[in-house]
Amino acid sequence: MTETTPPAPTALPAPLLVRTGGEREVLEAFLDFHRSTLRGKVRGLADDAARRRLVPSETTLAGLVKHLTLVERSWFPGLLTGAEAPEKDADGHDGGWEVGPEESLDGLLAAYEEACARSRAVAAPLPLDHVVPHPEIGEMSLRWIYVHVIEETARHVGHADILREQTDGATGVTA
Repeated sequence: MTETTPPAPTALPAPLLVRTGGEREVLEAFLDFHRSTLRGKVRGLADDAARRRLVPSETTLAGLVKHLTLVERSWFPGLLTGAEAPEKDADGHDGGWEVGPEESLDGLLAAYEEACARSRAVAAPLPLDHVVPHPEIGEMSLRWIYVHVIEETARHVGHADILREQTDGATGVTA
């Protein structure tokens, strides 16, 4: 009988590593996976490429990063600590899609990283059953906030996947 060398292990995405973990561990792993995938989708792009509009809406790769920064700030510290939520205009828009000429992709990513870190810190000491009021839709648990932010982040990462492929043909989780 001949021995074969097993294939080298590949790095598994965090959600696959916690498939038997507790509820909170699974929620955090999925959210961090999608956060990381967003960063991977814009990694290596020049500012002009990240700002390029490739669809009729205002959606750009840079705009997705900026929008998801506001999502993090609104849903975690905004609700859980009572921090001031971003102001909205008369149509209910928070300006998160608009990227100013002075804003760089690196700066937007740094703000996103900071917002994600703040979200983790604010949520960490609270139980998933912790309930807070939402000014428009009523009471919600931290568990619900996690699921909502996972859903919104994953949906926008899907948009980023398409926009990145349209930009330079790059596909996959990290490109």
